[in-house]
Amino acid sequence: MDKLEIQITQDFICPWCWIGEQKLKDALVAEDAASKVRLVFMPYELNAGMAKEGMDRMQYRSTKFGSWSRSQAMDAHVAEAGRAEGLSFNYDVVTRTPNTLAAHRLVWMVQKGGGDVTALVHAIFKAYFTEGRDIGDTNVLTEIAVSVGESEKEARRLFSSNEGVAEVQVLETVATATGVSSVPSVKVGLDVVSGAQPVQVFRDALRSALEDDAQLI
Repeated sequence: MDKLEIQITQDFICPWCWIGEQKLKDALVAEDAASKVRLVFMPYELNAGMAKEGMDRMQYRSTKFGSWSRSQAMDAHVAEAGRAEGLSFNYDVVTRTPNTLAAHRLVWMVQKGGGDVTALVHAIFKAYFTEGRDIGDTNVLTEIAVSVGESEKEARRLFSSNEGVAEVQVLETVATATGVSSVPSVKVGLDVVSGAQPVQVFRDALRSALEDDAQLI
């Protein structure tokens, strides 16, 4: 039986994407379905026009949300939601809002080679939200890749070229064309779960998709 493909469209500066990914993992455990699915991560840049070097987070968030105090209130809400899922959001050490294209290129490269990128994706989220590292920096991304067992040589080769730039942008265009307008967006069989929904929502989608697959055998 072929594994059920689950497409997760996300961006690394989206806290709800990390929370939603954890909720999906919890659902897979609850349904004893981890061995029956294959997770495919799709890129989506919330700030596609962000400067390559990123920008100061306080400046960015204050401009986007009207004030730094409002941004901090939103961060506190996210941190609380994250703690409920066992995730640590340490916004005090997050000083930059990065350009995430390089991170998406790295995931694209490993995934293209047939590798399981789940650990890599989690490590990038953790590096940014928990450790405050600049995930727009290719040296930082290379270190993260190595930390989860990926090839330093391949990461450096990727970042010394333009490989993956056009490919990631095509995937983003496809996502938009198929109706993705916000992230996370998780396609489970015929269902699309938008946002970091409760674990039960993911469980219901998984159960339905796996039952549909079973009927096709």
